[in-house]
Amino acid sequence: MQTDITKLLGIEYPIIQGGMAWVAEHNLAAAVSAAGGLGLIGGANAPADVIRNEIRGARKLTDKPFGVNVMLMSPHAEEIAKVVVEEGIKVVTTGAGSPEKYMKMWKEAGIKVIPVLASVALARRMERAGADAVVAEGCESGGHIGESTTMALVPQIADVVKIPVIAAGGIADGRGLLAALSLGAQAVQVGTRFVASKEAVVHEAYKNRLISAKDIDTVVTGRSHGHPVRCLRNNMTREYARLESEGKSFEELEYLTLGALRKAVQEGDVVNGTVMAGQISGMIAQVQTCSEIIENMVAQAQKLAGSTMQWF
Repeated sequence: MQTDITKLLGIEYPIIQGGMAWVAEHNLAAAVSAAGGLGLIGGANAPADVIRNEIRGARKLTDKPFGVNVMLMSPHAEEIAKVVVEEGIKVVTTGAGSPEKYMKMWKEAGIKVIPVLASVALARRMERAGADAVVAEGCESGGHIGESTTMALVPQIADVVKIPVIAAGGIADGRGLLAALSLGAQAVQVGTRFVASKEAVVHEAYKNRLISAKDIDTVVTGRSHGHPVRCLRNNMTREYARLESEGKSFEELEYLTLGALRKAVQEGDVVNGTVMAGQISGMIAQVQTCSEIIENMVAQAQKLAGSTMQWF
């Protein structure tokens, strides 16, 4: 299954794993890349030396291409921006800001730069800045989100930029992959589905919570202060909603969630921790290997692509 993105990144399938904080470490990234997709190591707020070790750990597990997601609001972003160059990383995705200040350094190092964004205006700006592709992330995604849905956002961005578009948000299987390609995307970025993989170093309670989730189990908190986050409902989200309705400050709300994602991912506290997850959580029925997830997605998309021709 070849697209402009598979050719650009040197991968077999147009499937990219999201750079999820506390989840996207070297074991998961290497497994996705070994299966033919593009694995990503999530920089999040980790120090540069941690990311350097993660990169080296992934290289021990696969010789396939993988990348690093740089969270630009991190206090370590500048150091990590240099580490990816020093370690010979060839693909970088970015979030929570503009990568323009690092673009020259990365491009000179031969790095493909792919910003994650949620608006047409930012997509245009990133193309002008020299981005090689963009991830158009709809609000169906888990974690920090924008306002537009994937269905509405992807074609609008694909219509105005000449660089490849990668669709993200609400994609869990071959139906989502085929739909994204039909909307004008050249690949998909998948997050939540890979959390429920055997290779993901995530507490079993977190994976089981995803499997048990229903279609209406995600909720968005933080809209009142302009920092919306999608996660699964639990005691923490209910307390957050209560405080938010009382008009508490952003700082007070942030204090409530301090360390909550790590608590859920590593300790398995899915009651009081932050269980970031997309709306496709209700579609996950079992934990599978990354290879099985990718192979099933591609096979289903190819089968559907053939069968839909009978409609025309």
